[in-house]
Amino acid sequence: MESQELRKAGLKVTHPRMRVLEILDASHSHLTAEDIYKRLLEHDEDIGLATVYRVLTQFEAAGLVTKHNFEGGQAVYEIDRGKHHDHMIDVDTGKVIEFVNEEIEKLQREIAARHGYDIADHSLVLYVRARKKK
Repeated sequence: MESQELRKAGLKVTHPRMRVLEILDASHSHLTAEDIYKRLLEHDEDIGLATVYRVLTQFEAAGLVTKHNFEGGQAVYEIDRGKHHDHMIDVDTGKVIEFVNEEIEKLQREIAARHGYDIADHSLVLYVRARKKK
């Protein structure tokens, strides 16, 4: 993501916003505000944790990031790339696995329609545990 994404979202291009955006864009996982702050510190950036929270709130309001509040954990953020996906959370390790399954999507639409609704948005989170090897 680049500075034009910030402008398109109606946000001024600032150093803290660009750095937080770069960290999120480079990440292949879901990050907490603290994760982002630690990565900033690793790169000798003088951006405080309060600023990270403020930037993430602005990004969420602008539709640049999606915030997830998975059960039992901290809020995590990911770049909103416009492609829907669901999540599995490993309850033992906290690992987040993204997946897409068209059969599940179709079933959800059918269930909503049966009740006289169209889905406006949804989130599916499965809390999982690795199978024990036999």
